[in-house]
Formats: sequence, C-alpha cells, structure tokens
Amino acid sequence: MEFRHLGRSGMLVSEISYGNWITHGSQVEEDAAHACVKAALDSGITTFDTADVYAGTRAEAVLGRALKGERREGLEIFTKVFWPTGLGRNDRGLSRKHIMESINGSLKRLQTDYVDLYQAHRYDYSTPLEETMVAFADIVHSGKAHYIGVSEWKASEIRAAHALATELKVPLVSSQPQYSMLWRVIEAEVVPTCEELGIGQIVWSPLAQGVLTGKYLPGQPPPAGSRATDEKSGAGFVAHWLSEETLTRVQQLRPLAEQAGLTMAQLAVAWVLQNPNVSSAIIGATRPEQVHDNVKASGVKLEAGLLKKIDEIVDPITERDPAKTVSPAKRP
Repeated sequence: MEFRHLGRSGMLVSEISYGNWITHGSQVEEDAAHACVKAALDSGITTFDTADVYAGTRAEAVLGRALKGERREGLEIFTKVFWPTGLGRNDRGLSRKHIMESINGSLKRLQTDYVDLYQAHRYDYSTPLEETMVAFADIVHSGKAHYIGVSEWKASEIRAAHALATELKVPLVSSQPQYSMLWRVIEAEVVPTCEELGIGQIVWSPLAQGVLTGKYLPGQPPPAGSRATDEKSGAGFVAHWLSEETLTRVQQLRPLAEQAGLTMAQLAVAWVLQNPNVSSAIIGATRPEQVHDNVKASGVKLEAGLLKKIDEIVDPITERDPAKTVSPAKRP
C-alpha cells in the first residue's frame, strides 16, 4: 500500500481507503463486514470512511466494533454529517445544534475519542456558512476532530468555506466527490480550485457502483446477488449506468486491462489515482476477496497511451445532469 498526503496537510492516508456506504449494517451481515475490514487492514489500508446516515447510523457502529482493539494512532477514521439521522426538525443539516450533537453520536458509535476527518456531507443552503464553519472549528479546537472536509460541494462553495476556515485557523483539507472513468464532473472546476487551495480529493465510486468491474454485460440481466438487484444496496443508483451503450463501452476496456496485467476493477481504481489531486480512492466490499483485488491498484502507473485509449472508448459525464443523478436519499 502506498500513502499520500491529504491535500497539503501533513496527514498521510492510504491511497486506497475503505468505505462502508450501503454495506455495513445493511447489505452484508456483521461477520462479513468484520471480515472485509480485516482484509482491508491486512492489505495495508489504514483509512476508513463512513457517515452518520449510512444504514441509519448502524454503519458507524459496525465499523467501530470492527476496528476495536486496533492501535488508534495507526488509523485514519473519517465520518460525515448532514443527512437526517432522526425524525426531529433539527436532526439534519449543518446547523450548530445538529453538528455538535452529531459528532458526539458518531464518536460514541465509532468507539473513539476523535475522528481524523469530519466532513460536511452536503452544502446546507438553509444555514449560514459562517455558523457551520464556526461549529466545525470548535470541534477541531476541542480535539474531537483533527481536520475538516466537505463532500459534493461546488468549487465556489469550497472556496468560501476555505476562506472562513483560514480565518478560524482550522484545517479544511479535503473534498469527497464522485469520480471515475465514467463520471468526471470535478475535473472542470473542483479539481483546479482544490489544487490552488491545497485541498485533496477523497473520491467515492471509482468503480461506478461496480459497473467498471465489467460484471454487468450488455443485453443480459444483472448477475444475481449484485448491487443492481438489491434495493437495499443501491439498485436505483446503479441503474443509470446500465444502458446498453455504457455497458458495451465498458466491455471494450477489458482488453486494455488485460494488456496492462490488471483486472477491470484494478484498472478503474488505478485510473482515478493517476489524478495528482486525488489523495485516496474509496472502495467498498461485500467479500474480502474484493478488497484484496482492489488494493492491487495501489502504486500502479498507467502509461499515457493507455490513458488515451481509455478516453477514446468511454463517453464520460463531465457536467451535472439532473436526469442522470440519484435521489438525495441514496447518495453517499
């Protein structure tokens, strides 16, 4: 496993991190979740990403139990706040009230005194940004988090937050967006802004919800037991990648992966890691062997000719299209 700095911060993270959106506490049983976490640790992964909303807060609790007994200083544990975690009017958003209550709940479930990174899971248009950033700063200054980050924020929002973070002397070091061969929305504005500000990307869905593994074949139904067949595991989110055209293009990547001596999944993860602004790529798993396969993408350098061929094959989404995005309830 190779390691990268998270943005321009001094903290190193494993360039492949383990995330538990729609798996822990939902798609897989706890024993299987623990086996996947052990596989991640055995493979050299030290960075673990979760969120309070995942599986209705159960995912944090499962991860906390899976990591119990590990040397805390040897791990980087990330979580997030924004989406509803209860039925109350204030059980959501980025108000000071919700942030302060949510960090305490997350720490309890994760069985830790602090998280290494606390992230705003979305931008809150109903709360003043100043209120949000002061709350985050207080959490850092109290020792409950070392760094702060954002997830799926626009470039202009990141810039405004970074200016406030600088005033408040709190390290805003990361952005967590969707990024893959098929989804490149961040390349136009978010990445250049983050490069300027010293913010690193922790990208989710580098496999496009498993589509880039090549297991979904054009003209055939999704494999039994795959994410596309399980409503609990994000079937609705996978659906927008399952067009005949997209699946056909993905299959054309197979010879390129074979020529590079990689599996399809390894090629996809290695592809996002070629972007120097990417600090870590988040993988998820329902079986330990998936973890062992994906981590082999660490340290892989793809030749310029191969990257050009990939661009010639895929037809990536480079701008946000409301018709091609998933409902908020199913976003990570």
